[in-house]
Amino acid sequence: MAEDRPLKSAYELAMERLRRSDREAGVEERPLTDAQKAAIAEIRTFYEAKLAEQQVLHDSKMRKTFDPIEREKLLDEYRRDRERLESERERKIQAVRAARE
Repeated sequence: MAEDRPLKSAYELAMERLRRSDREAGVEERPLTDAQKAAIAEIRTFYEAKLAEQQVLHDSKMRKTFDPIEREKLLDEYRRDRERLESERERKIQAVRAARE
């Protein structure tokens, strides 16, 4: 054994490759500030609550409906609302990450 370094996991190797490709592409690595971390946590908490609210409302509507066509419409509506909320959440988090302080 030429080197006494411990073996790296597949995750660690993948992260090293990603960091190397980011450096080569000119992407700068910048740690989040405490204010950014707090803002991201607040965004995540808000959207977790909104998603939970949507789940409860969806479940309530599904319990009241037995028509398969109506249930499929409710399910499609629920999926769209969920995707919209998740997209909003990610967009807001990216805006916080991109903000320079």
